[in-house]
Amino acid sequence: MPQTRVVVVGSANMDLVGAAPTLPRPGETVLGSDFVMVPGGKGANQAVAAARAGASCAFLGAIGSDAFGVTLRARITAAGVDTRHLRVSYGTSGVALIMVDAEGENTILVAPGANATLTGLTEDELTCVREADVLVAQLEIPVETVTTAALAARAAGTRVVVNAAPARQVPAELLAAVDVLVVNEVEARALTGRGREDPRALLELVPRAVLTLGGQGAWYVDRDGAHEHVPAFVVDVVDSTAAGDAFTAALAVGWGEGRDLPDAVRWAAAAGAACVRKLGASVALPHRPEIDQLYAG
Repeated sequence: MPQTRVVVVGSANMDLVGAAPTLPRPGETVLGSDFVMVPGGKGANQAVAAARAGASCAFLGAIGSDAFGVTLRARITAAGVDTRHLRVSYGTSGVALIMVDAEGENTILVAPGANATLTGLTEDELTCVREADVLVAQLEIPVETVTTAALAARAAGTRVVVNAAPARQVPAELLAAVDVLVVNEVEARALTGRGREDPRALLELVPRAVLTLGGQGAWYVDRDGAHEHVPAFVVDVVDSTAAGDAFTAALAVGWGEGRDLPDAVRWAAAAGAACVRKLGASVALPHRPEIDQLYAG
């Protein structure tokens, strides 16, 4: 079977991750235990996750002209991602400051840096999108760029998976081009005013949706009547930072490979569970054998 071709349009950040027993409250200093500096950003994470899950993946994004940018390109490329369309913008790369507590919960502050310069797409970049089997996008870059990519994908018959994160309003033009919307409960409420009590509310916006609930699993719904809860896989949680990115990427890969969407959601849940067992974002993203092992039980 040929590899699924995935194109990810999104952000790239350097993640500065500190672990501590508890997350600090306003004005409080907490003594931490571990620190790692790893490539991240939802776009880069999902591109690396898609490659590790078995796809042929290209990444469209922007990095800065600083040392972080050099490291980001090298690490993303080393993960097997095609970075020919990764732009370099003069100035700083995106940076995420992440704090993780003993339960694996986190708080994240993102300074977008070069990600904010990813405006418009060149004809070469649009061709890359059109030739893919699945386009994956998020909302950490200008939403106009996401919309342009999604419309190009829709016109070419490329499937469109949008992870509407971080929580914000999404233009109707973009929603009309989405095949599958992936959101957590905070993001669902930002879009519809409703969460786990009514996941089908998302179908007012898109034809298919996945509502992720962390340790409570995920809901898959579609306009054909599906309304299915997929339980979470039980694992020891170390860091949940990139779990959603592993989930979204695996969902796109699984669907692109021919799984029906409920089964692709189950495989994606295994990817998310495999991810939370390690500290850090891109370094925790699972390879396909890890996903398959959890999925098989």
